[in-house]
Amino acid sequence: MGIQFEHSIALFSLLLLPAYLWWIWRTLHRLQGSRKKVVMTLRAAVLVLLVLALAGAQLFTNSNHKSLVFAVDRSDSVKEEATEAQWIRDAVGARTSEQDEAGVVSLALQAAIEKPVDAREMDGFEFTAQSNPQFSNVASGLQLASGLLAKENGGRIIVMSDGEENVGDMLRQGKLLRDRGIQVDVVPFAGKERTDAAVEAVRVPEKLYQAEAYTIEVVIRSTTSGPAQLRVFEDNREMTAQSLELSKGENRFAVQSLAKEPGFHRYRAEVYMDGDELSANNTDYAFSKVQGPPKVLIVEGKAGISQNVEGALQAALIPYETIQPELLSNDFVTYTGFESIILNNVAATQISQLKMEMIEAVVRDYGVGLVMLGGDNSYGLGGYFKTPIERALPVYMDLRGKREIPSLGIVLVMDKSGSMSGDKMKLAQEAASRTVDLLRDKDTLGVLGFDSSPNWYVEPQKLSQKQDVIQKINAIPADGGTEIYTAVEEAFKKLSKVDAQRKHMILLTDGQSATTQSYEALTADMQKENITMSTVAIGTDADQALLSKLAELAKGRYYAAVDQTTIPAIFSREAVLISRTYVVNQPFVPAVTGGSDWAGLLGGGLPQLKGYIATTPKEAAEVVLSSSEPDPVLARWQYGSGRSVAWTSDVTGAWSANWVTWPSFAPLLTRMVKWTFPQFQSSPLELKGHLSGDELTLQAKVGDADLGSSKGQGELRATVTDEAMGTNEVSFTSTAPGDYSAQLSVDKSGVYLAKTELLAPASEQDGAEKRVIGSRVTGFVIPYSPEYRITDGSGLSKLQQLAELTGGRMLSLEHPEDAFAFASAAQKRYTPISEYLLMAALALLLTDIAARRIALPPGLWARALRLRAAPVGPPSTVTPLARLRERKQLAEHKLQRERRAAGGAPLAAPRPEPERPAPQPAPPAANDTPPDSMSRLLEAKRRGRK
Repeated sequence: MGIQFEHSIALFSLLLLPAYLWWIWRTLHRLQGSRKKVVMTLRAAVLVLLVLALAGAQLFTNSNHKSLVFAVDRSDSVKEEATEAQWIRDAVGARTSEQDEAGVVSLALQAAIEKPVDAREMDGFEFTAQSNPQFSNVASGLQLASGLLAKENGGRIIVMSDGEENVGDMLRQGKLLRDRGIQVDVVPFAGKERTDAAVEAVRVPEKLYQAEAYTIEVVIRSTTSGPAQLRVFEDNREMTAQSLELSKGENRFAVQSLAKEPGFHRYRAEVYMDGDELSANNTDYAFSKVQGPPKVLIVEGKAGISQNVEGALQAALIPYETIQPELLSNDFVTYTGFESIILNNVAATQISQLKMEMIEAVVRDYGVGLVMLGGDNSYGLGGYFKTPIERALPVYMDLRGKREIPSLGIVLVMDKSGSMSGDKMKLAQEAASRTVDLLRDKDTLGVLGFDSSPNWYVEPQKLSQKQDVIQKINAIPADGGTEIYTAVEEAFKKLSKVDAQRKHMILLTDGQSATTQSYEALTADMQKENITMSTVAIGTDADQALLSKLAELAKGRYYAAVDQTTIPAIFSREAVLISRTYVVNQPFVPAVTGGSDWAGLLGGGLPQLKGYIATTPKEAAEVVLSSSEPDPVLARWQYGSGRSVAWTSDVTGAWSANWVTWPSFAPLLTRMVKWTFPQFQSSPLELKGHLSGDELTLQAKVGDADLGSSKGQGELRATVTDEAMGTNEVSFTSTAPGDYSAQLSVDKSGVYLAKTELLAPASEQDGAEKRVIGSRVTGFVIPYSPEYRITDGSGLSKLQQLAELTGGRMLSLEHPEDAFAFASAAQKRYTPISEYLLMAALALLLTDIAARRIALPPGLWARALRLRAAPVGPPSTVTPLARLRERKQLAEHKLQRERRAAGGAPLAAPRPEPERPAPQPAPPAANDTPPDSMSRLLEAKRRGRK
């Protein structure tokens, strides 16, 4: 054992210690004798301890044990988990000393500690850490493994990998380890020979013009020769499917096509080969934009109701496409190819939740317009309450205290059998909660859950405590069988006793009743009580015939919810329909209340409307036309990057017969649609992406010199959306005049859309709202992870370079006992003691203070020792007066001895005085004065010097 200092230069301060102690000795006049020596000793010890602590004193012991850290590659290109774990167990089991230490680090995209460095056995070792196996980052494993090794011990690292890294640089990390004296041994995993064909690239021109011919180039790499099939898609539409013969190595194929539809297009190439052992690399993507005139998408709730809209767009030379709501795309990119989307009398029950979210996102983030046209299946009547479409529109779907609505009594009869578990029950709970929000405090709601028997989770009650009701709804479990009749009967009995103007039941189930009962008598009794019932069948397993018949008998509506996400919209629609208040059937002439830029069309007098769907305008919306209620008839607003318009009457002539024949109606309709078109067209802005591992670097360049003027560059930001609707907000950093850069982490391949906006420089901002001076929507492709690419086998060569660089060894899977077969140098194990030195210095400092501040009477210790040595007897009976006499006699004897020693006459022996009562204290004589404070201090000082 020895001692070592981290900062030895601090020890030179000990040279000043003698001078400091001499100065203290000369200036410390108050203390004398042994007390002064004790204090000086304590002071010197405190200073020495402080200097040692500042120097970083630490004890060390010499050790000859070995330290190893296994860095194991667990990415998808290796997948040898069982082999690696067994090799490590065998290697540790073959060590020659039980003091030898081992730790394990697993690596993929990031490294993780599987086991710290210690001497424990590893008989039951298994890998448990989770990481993204789609990437190999050997450098991160080396870095983490080196951190587990003590700096003074060195130790070794054993890398088990195929060397095919695609994130980081292991040779650069190896140089750092070499400088630290850490050697890296390598256990190489040779790449498996497998049959594999991979699409390496799909190349399409970034910009195309409508009717332009172009070529799609597909690059395929194969590990073997053989027949295969190539399929190329444009926006999920198959362009070509051809058989081809692949040769080993790189293959190139070209597909000719014609740019037809303007907008953004995603291209996908897929290759299929018999015996292909890896499918993750069989698909790749490309992205392009076809330039053309603006295009509008018309979604009509019923076929043929959009003729007036189509005629108006044709007259304005605006291209359009008309589809049914069921044909709305599941591909987000498709919606960016339109300048505006028109929903013509479409019910929310016809659009899935995902598609509504796509429409909202494309309006909010990418500037696409949205127009909703009214009818008996639109707005609140269509079930849009609390949907993404409602968020994008300028009106609320519910009526917020504007008119008296009849009191409602609604009972939700919800199937809670075992088949409803999971997403079905969550959607049913969401639907019921949305119904609670839509109803008013004076309305009555009951929730009856049923399996084999009915159970009330919310007894029919007024909705004065909505949150409590929602909590009870969300606590409904899913278990048991299915029995419908008893549940409907129980709900009818309770609802018949409710005091409400309109009563309605909603039955939801995904199965079939265990028993068959006669529902005719039950529904007849319901009609006598003016109670209606609608039914909802979830999935194809429900008894659709029974539910349809029940809805017909109970004068309600039947819904086949093939898409489960429409269930909340169905419940909202039912709650609105039962009130019968949202439809306003009365003639009126709309009043112009806004829209000064449309004054040329609206200022010359307006025709009469016969009806509309009542809504509530949002706070930031502009109401252009209103009814006499007043309710909005035409409203508009800005929503994020896009705009939306709400027309609450119809366009078929049912309510708007006078309007569809009005000469200005077609121009007004096209003006509404054009107003929603994107406001910022493509600016001179280029955006490119470069992928390194899972880190995407976006580089943007603003080509307009005016935008990078001396007033300062503008701020650049982007909204990036992937195919699963995941959105990321990205802020760019200016790297040069007109150049910007940003980083974004990505974890999956596919097509990404980016809406890039250039904001005015700070010196040009007009107010708190940042002004957009340029915008562009573009896209880029993230290919599949490089982990799945067919490589040339250069990874083994890099592993060998790593071993040579650090002075390590090349080991083999056949000999795990070689792991600890290396000479170990003497190693030092250090224990810092600075904290203990500081604690000792503090204790001595307190002792020093006590020695300087506390003065003990002379002879105290001697008398204490005599008293400690005196025998223990009965309590003393000597009085205080007797002790005083004894002390007086002792003083007189001492005085006589001093006189005899000085040659003087001795004093007369003292006479024993007779005992008498203690005298009363006499008053002090006139010349006897009590000692003053100075005298007492001098006397104390004199005693201290002794």
